[in-house]
Amino acid sequence: MKTYRLWIDDAACWGCQACEVACKQENDIPVGLKIIRVGEIEPRDLNEKDRYTFKVSFCQHCADAPCAAVCPVEAITRREDGVVILDSEKCTGCQACMDACPYDAIAFSEASNIAMKCNLCFHRIDKGLVPACADNICPAHCIYFEVVGGT
Repeated sequence: MKTYRLWIDDAACWGCQACEVACKQENDIPVGLKIIRVGEIEPRDLNEKDRYTFKVSFCQHCADAPCAAVCPVEAITRREDGVVILDSEKCTGCQACMDACPYDAIAFSEASNIAMKCNLCFHRIDKGLVPACADNICPAHCIYFEVVGGT
């Protein structure tokens, strides 16, 4: 069976946030919310050319997703290909998934009263494309999308 994986080479990240912008545009994420986040970890030695370290955070599409396990309305499901999806039509806004996520990868829209998370741009991968954040959008080329197993 074909499964998918997104991984980040944090050491190569410049912190430009192009992945955040691509995700927001592709998935119509409201202003102020992020479902992929680029954050500065800590400055390195000030004498180094590349003095900042960045960490890109996003949903890890857990094999045994704790967010799905706690959702009282089963709005979060894991597809056979490993993609964990949050159905905004089913979401009641209880935020239990946010508390359960060990990666702090679920955002909450106060305006629409629903949770939001990375869906690995499944609407793109179902068409043979890659997620928006990995579509050569990253100038540092540090975001990788892989097909793991299967054909």
